[in-house]
Amino acid sequence: MAHIIMVFGTFDMIHSGHEDLFRQARGLAEDSFLIVSVARDSAAARHRGFAPKRDERERLEVLTQHPLIDKAVLGDEEGYIAHIKDEAPDIVALGYDQSGEYVENLERDLKEAGLSTKIVRLEPFKPETFKTSKLRSV
Repeated sequence: MAHIIMVFGTFDMIHSGHEDLFRQARGLAEDSFLIVSVARDSAAARHRGFAPKRDERERLEVLTQHPLIDKAVLGDEEGYIAHIKDEAPDIVALGYDQSGEYVENLERDLKEAGLSTKIVRLEPFKPETFKTSKLRSV
């Protein structure tokens, strides 16, 4: 049976850092099924302080076509746990730079939702080069 692995992000542009995130996440289990949660426009604007350049449907569509991704879903408008509970991942893989309230409370919230999901922090991939905020200004 495949191990369901879930990653999260805005994914306004797909770059080598994201490709590495997908590869690392897939590598967490021999038989992996990778689900990518795409931040809703409203949630991305709240978290980042500005709206993504591409709308959520466009970002979702790009990820749906990506060869390393088995499934792409939209995140929740409010909160974040409902769509994670729907997918019931075995592993949640967090990017090296993901932070904030949802990361700090993730373990507790997963348990409260009845999930025994393992949380793994992934390694950075050339963060001095491949970070969307840095590439955006190029």
